[in-house]
Amino acid sequence: MKPAAKGPVPGPDTLPAAGPGGRFFRHPEPPARKSRIWPVFVTFQGCPGRCVFCAQHLQSGTAPRPLARTLDAMAAGLRDAARQGRGPYELAFYGGVFTALPDPWPLRFLAEAARLRAEGMVSRVRCSTRPDACPPDRLDRLAAAGLDMVELGVQTFDDAVLAAAGRGHDAAASRLAAENVRQTGLALGLQLLPGLPGHDPAGFARDVDEAAALAPEIARLHPCLVPAGTVLADWRRAGRYEPWDLDTTIDALARALPPLWRAGVRVTRLGLAPEPGFEAAILAGPRHPALGTRVRARALLDIVAGEVRAMGRPPAGLAAPRRYAGELFGHARELAPAYAALGLPACRVRFEDRPEFFLAASAV
Repeated sequence: MKPAAKGPVPGPDTLPAAGPGGRFFRHPEPPARKSRIWPVFVTFQGCPGRCVFCAQHLQSGTAPRPLARTLDAMAAGLRDAARQGRGPYELAFYGGVFTALPDPWPLRFLAEAARLRAEGMVSRVRCSTRPDACPPDRLDRLAAAGLDMVELGVQTFDDAVLAAAGRGHDAAASRLAAENVRQTGLALGLQLLPGLPGHDPAGFARDVDEAAALAPEIARLHPCLVPAGTVLADWRRAGRYEPWDLDTTIDALARALPPLWRAGVRVTRLGLAPEPGFEAAILAGPRHPALGTRVRARALLDIVAGEVRAMGRPPAGLAAPRRYAGELFGHARELAPAYAALGLPACRVRFEDRPEFFLAASAV
């Protein structure tokens, strides 16, 4: 993009030192971990009941099946990938409560994962589970067998919301589980579900603060949707529940990203992965094919706006790392008017091969 005819952003070799002439700043997002996930869905296995929002069989595209078949398919699939020259993969157990699978299944899965790791096909093993299914003795056994990370389906730290959703545990269980995971030496991941019955953006902001304080390695933020066949669908039909709208959700998620990033947390998912059967079953909720892009762009806009305010002078232009060229102005350039209102129309923004942003100050 060409600089404006007047007051162009300095080139990479002529940038002045930070101070009255402008501000340097970096994007706070931690670097991504380069790994490919091989998901293994133990759909509904180990679950003590069905959560009001859950349509896991549609979300994963995998119907419940015997664990022996799941184990065989996992091993066969990874060895077939090896023959094709693909891998290694980070093996991830999703869709059920891995730590609550009946014995000896957790150890059988991990024993096969260890063999695949020895063959060079598995680099790391993670699982998702419920906070009330993380006793220290079981975590110790699973860690010794090769488990590397536990993702806790915390959903929220609000006890009233957890009760309304029928989760069967309170926030204290989530805090204890996070501590147990850490004490065992396992990496920690957290999953939050904004928009549950009784939840509001202010409550979600508190959830984010508490999640950041726990300093997990990763977090997933899944806005609550209403799939057919769930209790939430019945509640919505009866007028007892209405999900957040898309604008509210994008705003809340965008506000959540910077505090998590600054705490060193990698946000690995915004919204649920697309699955045709699940998409077709969604009756209501904040769904958009570019949700992650829109949220990340809004978060970046808020970061830039904060730097403009901190500079205390009108901006003359912005030099941005080239990697953000497709993100800065948002999906379909929806944020271009907001940048113009900051004094940064497109003609005053330049993308360069540089690691940080530089916000140039106006002489006025």
